[in-house]
Amino acid sequence: MITFDDNGIYCAQAGIYIDPWKPVDKAIITHAHSDHARWGMNSYLAHRDALPVLRFRLGEDINVEGKEYRESFSINGVNISLHPAGHIWGSAQVRLEYKGEIWVVSGDYKLQDDGISTPFEPVKCHSFITESTFGLPVYNFPSVESLKEDINNWWRQNAAEGNNSVILAYALGKAQRVLQQLDTSIGKIYTHGAVDNINKLYEESIGPLNATERITTETDRKEIKGAMIIATPSSAGTPWIRKLSPYKLGICSGWMQLRGARRRKGADRGFVMSDHADWEQLNTAILATGATNIYVTHGYKSIYAKWLEDNYGLNATEVDTLYVGEQADEESGVEPKEGGADEGV
Repeated sequence: MITFDDNGIYCAQAGIYIDPWKPVDKAIITHAHSDHARWGMNSYLAHRDALPVLRFRLGEDINVEGKEYRESFSINGVNISLHPAGHIWGSAQVRLEYKGEIWVVSGDYKLQDDGISTPFEPVKCHSFITESTFGLPVYNFPSVESLKEDINNWWRQNAAEGNNSVILAYALGKAQRVLQQLDTSIGKIYTHGAVDNINKLYEESIGPLNATERITTETDRKEIKGAMIIATPSSAGTPWIRKLSPYKLGICSGWMQLRGARRRKGADRGFVMSDHADWEQLNTAILATGATNIYVTHGYKSIYAKWLEDNYGLNATEVDTLYVGEQADEESGVEPKEGGADEGV
């Protein structure tokens, strides 16, 4: 029922692509990160919570339809529904059923409940398409509570020493997670323009976040003392961030699990926070589907596919795609529409 071609993941019976990387007629989008949601499709379909970001990124005039989780609809005899992926808010797995055969395209996902995204739900199927961004045993991510404690203790210590705290986190998904974990009694929270834009979309469609102040060209940087600033990875090393001195720099990424990653990024502190599944979560999710056919996409796909075959006896196949997981998220993010050096564009 599902094939892979030069445009992406294709269901011929329904005439639809899922997260295509070239312009096609009909596209179902699992989530709004730029390696999964691209410009140029004649029509888009996604979870309703993803629509504001899709319109912000791809244009207000795009032809896009929103669906609820578990809302079933049919296209040419193929029964389709969207199910929570837990990756970011509005992210979804796509379930397709035709003549008793069931496929699930997971997009990106994680099992950890971050308090921002609708938690992942396993969907029974015969064939499951999975990412493998962190598909090695070394990746074992900390709990939400321990991460929250680490971030706030770091901020508290920096403020006591007269330093600002800058955390780099991509604008869509992770920045909102960081924001909701902050102890607002420690000090004020500021944001990069790109983060502020996405925060506004979240608050308009999902609900309130902790109060922040956007840093603009009119902001008096000398008045920012002991504050927390949430910025995009693209702002690292720019005049925008240097004007926040004195500051300590933190990075939130699953790659911080690797020894030396923080040092290579030039950060004072690395926080192991990812919107992707770690090793244990990947295995748990795949086994929960009951699928016997597993298609492994971006990440450690050859290593992980072999693991699934050798240890679980599954039919695991590597698939080449243009999805690149957390690397793409951190490098592209979602920048604000307006220009100006102080906005980090």
